[in-house]
Amino acid sequence: MKSLSFLILMLVITLAGKAQVQQPMPFKLTESTLVKDSAGVALPYLTWKEMLASGKYMLRSKPMEGGTPEFVVTKMSDSQFNKNREAYKPRESEYFTTGQPFKPFKERDMNGQKWDIKALAGKVVVLNFWFINCAPCRMEIPELNKLVEKYTGSDVVFIAIALDARYDLREFLKATPFNYHIIDAGRFVANNYNIKSYPTNVIIDRQGKVKFHTSGYGPSTPYWIDKEIKAALDTPM
Repeated sequence: MKSLSFLILMLVITLAGKAQVQQPMPFKLTESTLVKDSAGVALPYLTWKEMLASGKYMLRSKPMEGGTPEFVVTKMSDSQFNKNREAYKPRESEYFTTGQPFKPFKERDMNGQKWDIKALAGKVVVLNFWFINCAPCRMEIPELNKLVEKYTGSDVVFIAIALDARYDLREFLKATPFNYHIIDAGRFVANNYNIKSYPTNVIIDRQGKVKFHTSGYGPSTPYWIDKEIKAALDTPM
């Protein structure tokens, strides 16, 4: 069996050029890679790609004539899935330093609401830097929306800094809701932190310090965002 780290490295992180590559890949999965289900039926590329990206499936490989591998996708048990999420903490990004004060910004979101990070002291602030044509960014949106719903009414503020123009975002959000407070045309904000890999997620604790940060996407990323939000909320002022 291949591990979850294998799946993340070979598939998820390679979906977009903007995602951060963490390690060399032993074998690169492509559209022409032969992947079958447990019944031996060949699966379309988009089908097995989505299955692996969910983090709930793993691959078993077997050599074929000529050395070309064939893969079988199988579903993990719930206990194995949870164990993998806990074990594979996302690597820290290169743009922030855990425990250091977060350099604040002041911006208005698409609805005209002003956000002053410095004024949010005492709350946990969750930031997401993204853009529409970033495939890993789009992939994590449904899970991020679940976090917004989970922490509604708590001292957690979710803000997404999008690089795109407001008109394009409004069109995109009609089909793909993203329930963060969205700041449009945010390239200046992203450049202020020298961010070049997307998505980049950051959690700022009640004291205004960086609690958690990571770039790129993996199935365990939303789990660790949730875990670090809980830890930040449980830490006294």
